[in-house]
Amino acid sequence: MSLFAIADLHLSSDGSKSMHVFGPRWHDYMKKIEKNWRAVVTDEDTVIIPGDVSWGLKPEDAVNDLKFIDALPGKKLIGKGNHDFWWTTNAKMQALMKQNEIESISILYNNAYRVEDCIVCGTRGWFVEENQQKTVGTVDYARIVNREVIRLRLSLDAAVKLRSTCERALPILVFLHFPPIWNGFVCREIVDVLHEYEIKSCYFGHIHGAHWAPRTQVFEGIEMILCAADALNFAPMPIYSDDF
Repeated sequence: MSLFAIADLHLSSDGSKSMHVFGPRWHDYMKKIEKNWRAVVTDEDTVIIPGDVSWGLKPEDAVNDLKFIDALPGKKLIGKGNHDFWWTTNAKMQALMKQNEIESISILYNNAYRVEDCIVCGTRGWFVEENQQKTVGTVDYARIVNREVIRLRLSLDAAVKLRSTCERALPILVFLHFPPIWNGFVCREIVDVLHEYEIKSCYFGHIHGAHWAPRTQVFEGIEMILCAADALNFAPMPIYSDDF
């Protein structure tokens, strides 16, 4: 039983959305995902997908993409990304998956799970460098950051509570969609919460085309690990116990 991570699948089962703007790596990317996934993941493994799962705009639009994931080996924990417009409440998503007989996917959002010898938790986060945002109109960034910090705390509190029921103090791994640090930018509010809970490993996606970047960066003693699909050449990344 192994643990893997891969963010930013950007699935478009009907072919209505292209990812070619992000470079040639994205040619036939769904075929690459399926081939590479089946090569390394078994039914006993768990794969964490921290956001940008489907291009669907409504829950029903994402069903075929969720079925694509469900048909792949392993259990999957999916988080929310900035392009997951189909995302709705946990109850509605659970009902959608039950209705469509999607059984291997669970929601990773403001909660936590024990997987192997660690506790995993996560939420979306926020990439708050204002000059890199492509929002329309006036945006209250301070309010958004505060909301995401609250969600991160909910996730971490759930992880701490779950760890208290374990036979020993297991490490907590955090999975965000947005990077807490990137190319000189630091989301101080998010990083401070990671320090508060003594987190040593944080995984994130969102970044595309930066194939020059190191997969792992250590910032203030925390490993920040990029797991966006194109950075991994569309192969789920194994997470070993030695890593944490």
